[in-house]
Amino acid sequence: MAITFSNLHTEQGLKSVEEHLSGKTFISGDQLSVDDVKVYAAVLEKPGDGFPNVSKWYDTVASHLAKSFPGKAVGVKIGGGVDQSEAPKTEATAAAGADADDDDDIDLFADETEDEKKAAEEREAAKKDTKKPKESGKSSVLLDVKPWDDETDMKKLEEAVRSVQMPGLYWGASKLVPVGYGIKKLTIMMTIEDDLVSVDNLIEDHLTSEPNNEYIQSVDIVAFNKI
Repeated sequence: MAITFSNLHTEQGLKSVEEHLSGKTFISGDQLSVDDVKVYAAVLEKPGDGFPNVSKWYDTVASHLAKSFPGKAVGVKIGGGVDQSEAPKTEATAAAGADADDDDDIDLFADETEDEKKAAEEREAAKKDTKKPKESGKSSVLLDVKPWDDETDMKKLEEAVRSVQMPGLYWGASKLVPVGYGIKKLTIMMTIEDDLVSVDNLIEDHLTSEPNNEYIQSVDIVAFNKI
């Protein structure tokens, strides 16, 4: 629901702000916002002791704005304003002034300007950029790498296996296991990032294709476990 203040250069107008700020520090929410700046600009000057809530709020906003503008000010007076001491004192006069000064109304829920919308979009984009990306899942895979025969150089076979490198592929421990008739196979562990490495493609396109198929006859998946 929109919050509207009128004729803030009059006591009647300040009274509405005084009542609104009862128990509050700022016009909207728990932090300084553009709503406070709008009302602050319309109040023109710090109210007297008759408006303690507005006076305290005015000092708070002024303090925040002073930090935002660190340059030295020499003081500026704006002519044509209404002196509060000369402002109408009665409710009837204040009501008449409200009819004549509808342009002084402040709608805190007015439509955003294009610049304000653009600034809000940029803030949201910046928040998304700072969020930590979701990490890819990982798997532990055990492979059996078999040679052509007992004359295959197993040292070069392992070198051929480990020569296959790609993002998300990490080779681990290995050992030679006797198969029979003097033939041994290479059992080797690897860790993969699931989104980056396909085990089937690794075997078909790299391990059992040229030039590695000079040493490697076949590769079997012994175990496949999610980490």
